[in-house]
Amino acid sequence: DYITTTAGSVLLMYMQIVSVHPRNTVTTISRNTEGSESDPVYLNYLLLMLITSVLVLLACDQLALGVGAVFGPSHSSSVSAVQSICNALEVPHIQTRWKHPSVDNKDSFYVNLFPEYASISRAVLDIVQYYKWKTVTVVYEDATGLIRLQELIKAPSRYSIKIKIRQLPTGSKDARPLLKEMKKGKEFYVIFDCSYQTSADVLKQVTVKNASLCFLVGVNMTGFRLLNIDDPQVASVVERWAMERMQAPSKIENGMMEGMMTTEAALMYDAVYMVATASQRASQITVSSLQCHRHKPWRFGGRFMSMLKDAQWNGLTGQVLINKTDGLRKEFDLDVISLKEDGLGKPNPGTNRLNKVWKKIGVWNSNTGLNLTENNKDTSTNVTDSMANRTLIVTTILENPYVMYKKSDKPLYGNDRFEGYCLDLLKELSNILGFSYEVKLVSDGKYGAQNDKGEWNGMVRELIDHVADLAVAPLTITYVREKVIDFSKPFMTLGISILYHKPNGTNPGVFSFLNPLSPDIWMYVLLACLGVSCVLFVIARFTPYEWYNPHPCNPDSDVVENNFTLINSVWFGVGALMQQGSELMPKALSTRIVGGIWWFFTLIIISSYTANLAAFLTVERMDSPIDSADDLAKQTKIEYGAVRDGSTMTFFKKSKISTYEKMWAFMSSRKNTALVKNNREGIQRVLTTDYALLMESTSIEYISQRNCNLTQIGGLIDSKGYGVGTPIGSPYRDKVTIAILQLQEEGKLHMMKEKWWRGNGCPEEDSKEASALGVENIGGIFIVLAAGLVLSVFVAIGEFIYKSRKNIDIEEKSRLKALKVYTCICHQHQKFQFKP
Repeated sequence: DYITTTAGSVLLMYMQIVSVHPRNTVTTISRNTEGSESDPVYLNYLLLMLITSVLVLLACDQLALGVGAVFGPSHSSSVSAVQSICNALEVPHIQTRWKHPSVDNKDSFYVNLFPEYASISRAVLDIVQYYKWKTVTVVYEDATGLIRLQELIKAPSRYSIKIKIRQLPTGSKDARPLLKEMKKGKEFYVIFDCSYQTSADVLKQVTVKNASLCFLVGVNMTGFRLLNIDDPQVASVVERWAMERMQAPSKIENGMMEGMMTTEAALMYDAVYMVATASQRASQITVSSLQCHRHKPWRFGGRFMSMLKDAQWNGLTGQVLINKTDGLRKEFDLDVISLKEDGLGKPNPGTNRLNKVWKKIGVWNSNTGLNLTENNKDTSTNVTDSMANRTLIVTTILENPYVMYKKSDKPLYGNDRFEGYCLDLLKELSNILGFSYEVKLVSDGKYGAQNDKGEWNGMVRELIDHVADLAVAPLTITYVREKVIDFSKPFMTLGISILYHKPNGTNPGVFSFLNPLSPDIWMYVLLACLGVSCVLFVIARFTPYEWYNPHPCNPDSDVVENNFTLINSVWFGVGALMQQGSELMPKALSTRIVGGIWWFFTLIIISSYTANLAAFLTVERMDSPIDSADDLAKQTKIEYGAVRDGSTMTFFKKSKISTYEKMWAFMSSRKNTALVKNNREGIQRVLTTDYALLMESTSIEYISQRNCNLTQIGGLIDSKGYGVGTPIGSPYRDKVTIAILQLQEEGKLHMMKEKWWRGNGCPEEDSKEASALGVENIGGIFIVLAAGLVLSVFVAIGEFIYKSRKNIDIEEKSRLKALKVYTCICHQHQKFQFKP
């Protein structure tokens, strides 16, 4: 026990209670139970009850001497007994260790400077959420650890976090079997809740170079630090503490904690300072002898307790504010710290040792939550620091021209087996960041997709399991992938498009002279001609200015004529359409308006037709059955699909746009045929069958440069990018991003793409300056001419037959003779006319 007197008050402090037990008491227990078959748990219970009884007796003895406050005890199981006595006698009870909160909350004379367990649990949960950990292992030392981490243990019901709980081996300091078991189970994110001595022993057993294990250890080890060493006054106290501890003859701590102030010591320092300050302000308060069996409380206990709860100051553990209701500490800060790579080296006392072992990366506040900056003076601006001289495992996938097997007459091994854009990119990153790498193909040959159970495959799975450190491949940055792995900034931007075989060319047909205008336009022009003719006929009948005297020599004649009969009106319209004049000319203003509008209409139609006629007669047309994704979605004849478990498939699967939902429904209904294993299989299907492959535009660009029978259909369906994948929380991501931006600014990314995408190219068609038109181009004109001549002959015969029926002489002569007389017996422009 350690007893001190300050301002007339006796302060009772219990530190390491077990060490002050009477030696004969423990010996007696061992003697009484020796040779018995009692349960060890029961024996521990008896020992605990005896220790509690001894503590109660010691506390009563000290209270009889007159005390102003009680500190401790350090054993959490004995706190309740001492607290009951302090409540009954109204003596302030100061605690600096974690204590489970009272259910009835009747501890009115209780103050605890240790942060509330629920707040610490929230801080741990904030760290887990910040780093996007989806699978977490909680390793605890005793049952109280599970109570302290209740907020985290309840997380699976509110967040998508899987938690596995393990307990450190009892009675043994060898945690290597447990660590090996966790590594075998791919448990890479571990939260320790244990004492600093146990934490130090566990960390010593962890290989520092094994970057695949990420540990977050409890208070005062790694993760969080309550000690405010940024304050110069605090740093001075810590330095003096460290020097005295190092010079002491007996040292409890060793290794990592040697000479370092623990959280418990700092809290006890603040607790003593709190009581001492309150005692100096309470000069009229005196202590009195208190008897446990008389239950007579201290008359100044309530007043002194109020003074303790009203105290506010900045101590070694930051600002101290006590909740007046429950006596717990509120509004505190926790430094978020990270163990440095050389933190397990030779110890060095003081704050200098703290700064060399730990690196502050942020602050957690009980009100504002987590704020990680990672901007501190120990962080070097040189991006090569954390990656230099490291050998990283890089996962990738075979995909032209990103990663390909190198052709060689000699057997190749290791990284020399591969070549391509991604290999060049990896080499440039290695030169900038100074790391070595080992390229491995993904075991299942897939990029990475999530199944119905939420499990991932492909390269994404290898990053999640920390089988690989980087994924350098045409790996698309997507929302679902970003939730389980990290990506660098994109080194290439692209989008989804359609790969399809080039359509067969069609030569101009015999009637290709009709192609400049669509069939609908031809029909509308014909209807317009007939409509204008009818309007002209009607208007010419209404207007008086279109009627004239056929006998101008006889002005008194009552007979007038009109040239715009229905036939003549049609003839006028056809003549204007054919750019030919006629002897019919409108005289009235109304008919001239109709004629002028019709001439303007025919001018535009004929000009448009003439402008397109040459192109349609000479150019070989490439008719494709599809021109966009909408065309694909509207038909079922052409089968289409994407690479199975790729980002393109995921895009259509997750899309909420109706067209893409319809396309995914088509692909999912034909998974065995629509979805292909890889791009090579899809390209082969496009070449051999009527199949369209949905894939990245950059791959289509590369393929179409080397296979002239393939082409890209339509534009880009979406916009995305390829990035370098890393495990969540990996320190490599930001450094790779900076290196990629450097390569982009230097133009090396463009140079690498030109190197691997530029092929021999497809031969361009020879341009003909003035190609001669053949029969296949304008043969239809001759057919129309011949058809017109034949039609005119038949019309003439019909006219003759119609006219001959009205002649009287037809009955007396044969029709053949009449035809000869009517057609052949004529003198120049004159002939005999048959009259009825």
